[in-house]
Formats: sequence, structure tokens, C-alpha cells
Amino acid sequence: MRREIIPVRQDWQAKVESVGLNFHSFDGATYWDESVCYVLSAQEVDTLEAATNELHERCLEAAGIIIQRGWFERLNIPHYVVPEIIASWNRDDFSLYGRFDCIFDGQSPPKMLEYNADTPTALLEASVAQWFWLQDVSPQSDQFNSIHERLIAAWKKLGANKVHFASISDSKEDAQTTLYLQDTCHQAGKETQSLDMLEIGVRHSDESFVDADDEPIQALFKLYPWEWLWREDFSQYLKGNTERFIEPVWKMLLSNKSLLPILWELFPNHPNLLPCFNSPEPLGGYYVKKPKLSREGANITLFESGRPMEQTEGEYGDGSFVYQALAPRTDFHGYHPVMGLWIIDGESAGLGIREGNTRITDNSSRFVPHRF
Repeated sequence: MRREIIPVRQDWQAKVESVGLNFHSFDGATYWDESVCYVLSAQEVDTLEAATNELHERCLEAAGIIIQRGWFERLNIPHYVVPEIIASWNRDDFSLYGRFDCIFDGQSPPKMLEYNADTPTALLEASVAQWFWLQDVSPQSDQFNSIHERLIAAWKKLGANKVHFASISDSKEDAQTTLYLQDTCHQAGKETQSLDMLEIGVRHSDESFVDADDEPIQALFKLYPWEWLWREDFSQYLKGNTERFIEPVWKMLLSNKSLLPILWELFPNHPNLLPCFNSPEPLGGYYVKKPKLSREGANITLFESGRPMEQTEGEYGDGSFVYQALAPRTDFHGYHPVMGLWIIDGESAGLGIREGNTRITDNSSRFVPHRF
């Protein structure tokens, strides 16, 4: 595995915009960075694929044990949500996708940092943007990327004939990610319709969810975290009415970083896991402090010898935290890549890499393409 500096394509901004990536730059900085790429071997790709499938299986096993043993308080899940999670799990509600973030240097086994199981982004970049980059730059190479095809195949398994797609309109990344997923659903032969989260309504005669035209919502993809949904005014109507949502409500068991110490407890010394606990004491001063519920690398602090060395700001600093052992340091010419490993319909589907010159990946970290 190596990091290569390469020429960018002429008019690269227009090229990525043509496939929907209109958030390639922000605040004067480049987010999509094709001046570099990572080159992997076929064996390294096989290792990442196997690790993704293994982590997915262990997470599903952990979810079943959490339900069986009633560990919901360990994940700070409100008591009134528990019956909905259990019912959703027992129904095997449709789950489309997720993304494992892992550290990998090409030598040691990939180590899971966290699981973005409910509202993962960086999808459009990993799926189509870097695929078209590969065709232009190195068509003789391959890429760990079957995301687009697997998304279409997964949508075909959904029972609903029409799917609504909702996100927060003031987030360009969320809106474009949702629009891309809507397009894959349309390619799967489904009727689709987009709406803002604020346009979701409730028909009081039967307490069913409807869109802005008062049309019933059969299935709803929402790029909006479940823990936020349960705080909305209409959350009273979620009870007994969660089977139409994608991702399903049982994903609350996996999208919470309290999952990390549970995984380490259930599968100690697993080669793809890092030690993680609910307090820092077992980690000897070398650890990362993470909010149990957060997004985009916010409010994370990295400690060495008990002293904070790096940290990010954000709006999640008042919650509760987990403490994860420091991952093995990966340093490619001063940059630290994180492997975003996609799972689509329960199968490993591809890789997106983000890097920065700090060890904490946040919303300013660049997306860089890869090939093998």
C-alpha cells in the first residue's frame, strides 16, 4: 500500500460535478483531492473485504446479544424506544447500507474505529466519483468498488413500490447523498419522490405518515439520525409505526459508540477490534475519548501519557463518552488515511479513503481515490 502524488485531471471540478459531487470544495479548501491516490495490492483489497464482512457479522451478533440480555441502558436508549427496536429486529426490517471506519497500513489487520450504521455519508465519492476518476486516469487498474451495482440490487429486494427520500435541505452533502441514493432506487425500478424532513406529516385519521401532498409514505429513506427523530414533536407517532423507515430502528444498536466496549467485551482480542471501555483507566493513558453519539469526528480527544494531544470541537461535548485504545499509527508522508469500508445489503461493497495531517478524521479531512 502506498500513497502516490499524481496530476489532476483538466477541469476536474466539472468532471466530479457531472456525477453529482457538487461539494468537492468548501471554505476555500479542497475536499475531493485527486492530486494523490492510494495504491493497494489485490491481497490488501481481499484483506479489507474479509474484515468488512467479519465486522458486520460480529456487529449483528452483538445486536442480538444486546436484545437478549436487555443491555439497552448501556447504549442510553430510552425505554420507550426499546419495544420498537425489538419489533424491528424480529421483523428483520430492511437495512440498506453502513460504513466501517478502519485503520489499515497494509501490514497489520484492519482495526475498526467506529461503525456508521445509521446515516453514513461519503457515499457518492466512494461509489461513482472515484470510479469515473479511475476510468480517466488509470483504466487498466481496478478498484475496490461495487457500491453502485450492489445498491441497485439491494433496492430490488424492498417490498415497497414507492420510496420517499428525505434529508435536511441546508446540508449540501446530505442532500446530494440522498439524491444519489434516490437515483439508485429509481434504477432498481422503484417509484421515488424527494422531500425535506420538515415536509413529513401525519394523517391524524389513521396516524400514518404522509408527504407534502398528503400521499401516504410506504417507505422512507431518511438521512437523519434516529436519536434525533425520537426528539421530534411527531415522535409519538413513531411507536408501532417504524417499519417503513430506512435505515431501520434496530440500527440504533449499532450506530452508537457504546457498541465499541460491548464488542470488545464479547470478542476480546479480536484482530479487527481495538480495546474499548467506558472509562480510560484500563488503557494506561493512551486512548481516544469519543462521544457515544456524534457525527463527523466532532468532540474527539486523543491522549498520550494521559495528556490531550489532539482534539476536535463540536456540539456533542456534553454527552457521555467511550474510551478506545489508540489505533496503530499510519503515516504516509505525513498523512493519516482512514479506510471507509462499505457494507451494502449485508455484503462488503467497496472502499473510500479520507486523509488528513492529523490523526483525528473530521469533516475537513479530504477524500482521496484509490486503485489496485
